[in-house]
Amino acid sequence: MTTTSSGTDAQRKGTVAIVVGGGPAPGINGVIGASTIEAINRKHRVLGVVDGFRRLSAGDATAFRELTIDVVSRIHFQGGSLLGISRHNPTGSPEEMDRIVKLFADAGVRYLVTIGGDDTAYTASQIERRAAGQVKVAHVPKTIDNDLPLPGNLSTFGYQTARHIGCNLLQNIMEDSRTTRRWYIIVAMGRKAGHLALGIGKAAGCTITIIAEEFGRGPVPLARVTDTIEGAIIKRRSMGREDGVCMVSEGVIESIRPEDLKGLEGVEHDPHGHLRFSEINFGQILRNQVRKSLTSRGIKATIVAKDIGYELRCAPPIPFDCEYTRNLGYAAVKFLLEGGSGAMINLVGGRMVPLWFEEMLDPTTGRTRVRLVDTNTEAYEVARKYMIRLGAEDFLEPGQIQRLADAAKLTREEFERRFRPLTE
Repeated sequence: MTTTSSGTDAQRKGTVAIVVGGGPAPGINGVIGASTIEAINRKHRVLGVVDGFRRLSAGDATAFRELTIDVVSRIHFQGGSLLGISRHNPTGSPEEMDRIVKLFADAGVRYLVTIGGDDTAYTASQIERRAAGQVKVAHVPKTIDNDLPLPGNLSTFGYQTARHIGCNLLQNIMEDSRTTRRWYIIVAMGRKAGHLALGIGKAAGCTITIIAEEFGRGPVPLARVTDTIEGAIIKRRSMGREDGVCMVSEGVIESIRPEDLKGLEGVEHDPHGHLRFSEINFGQILRNQVRKSLTSRGIKATIVAKDIGYELRCAPPIPFDCEYTRNLGYAAVKFLLEGGSGAMINLVGGRMVPLWFEEMLDPTTGRTRVRLVDTNTEAYEVARKYMIRLGAEDFLEPGQIQRLADAAKLTREEFERRFRPLTE
């Protein structure tokens, strides 16, 4: 790594700006650092934009912070973001978009590296369009949700670290569950896709993992989800165990019929009567419904609901993401300074592969496509095989059905009527 200074104005060839949007993810600083170092080594000035697009949208020129190699040389080990972050989306306001483009022009910005998820990728594509060739744009995909459509099924940076740390946390919770003989319902981040929940649950070997993709297009009754959890508890009890951990992707809540959530404790509505999904304590709702059902039949079970996600987002990246993000930051600047623009930067087999903005957009919605968990793969099949949950095989032998019915404190007929539909 060359440790040159940022150079004099006379030596500089142009200015590269770096913006971070969306939510945090381990490895952001690795992209910032590598992008800065490569740009400066190619005799370009680098401006970091503080607080995403929020301050730029307001016309605040003080949002720019000059970056040097001395500032960024070791930040790839650090979690969080040197430049802060913001979810502010300016694309709905032509005035805000014009302010951003003008600020870039005034600052001499000819190249822009954006770091973020699907919303930031869309904003990047719109800035490139509005700048009409005056600013070349490259986007680096970031999200612990792993839901961007990268070529070769590559993971988005931050996901591997989030899964790693989530797995360690889940192992501790599983041991607490075994020691105290209680159940945990853990809700993991992943509003649109279940990759994180499934990745953590599968790696840790938790009792059962539930993701929205297993229900198809939905909507499904709330009872479908709570009965799936209760069925796992019953099957575990029939095996002589009163403990277990259920991992649930937060996106499951959007698969549930809205009418099933109305009137439940802890559910709020906006002024138009719509459910506020972001303010629903989904784990607590699942816990209350399952516990209510079990208690009604005289089954005592301690069930604890817990969210997981904020503990993962700003963690120091594991070596995989340290290396991955430095590659991405370098490749983004190389792409821009060698004439490229209008693409998301990916690495396939160690080589930079651009995914053009037009290819990323869903033709129906006009927004960035989302990558869901493919439930028709062996990878998902393995996850299901290793879970403890009711399956079709549990209803083949009368003896097994009776053991499960006894554990559920139901007659055999009642048990089959209640739980067999879960396997169909």
